[in-house]
Amino acid sequence: MRSIGFDIKTVQYGYPIGMPLTRVLHGTGGLEEVRCNISNGIARVIFYVENNIMVLLHAFIKKSQETPKKELDIAIKRYKELCKR
Repeated sequence: MRSIGFDIKTVQYGYPIGMPLTRVLHGTGGLEEVRCNISNGIARVIFYVENNIMVLLHAFIKKSQETPKKELDIAIKRYKELCKR
C-alpha cells in the first residue's frame, strides 16, 4: 500500500495534476479521485482541495469499471458534513 501513499503525496505536492493520476468526478460538486494501481487491483482515494489543503474523504479497492455508487455516496456524505462546519 506504499504506492497509494506515494500517489497521494504526488498529488498533494503537484496539484493540479490530471489524468492518468487524478480525475474529476463529474456531478459531485468538485470531488476528485486519486487513481492508484496496486498489486491486487485498483485503489481509489476520493478527495477535494480547499485553501490548498487536500482533504481525503474515502478510499476503496475498485472491482468494476464504474465507480460504485455506494462508495461515491460515502464520500459525498462526508464532504457535505465537512462543509457544514
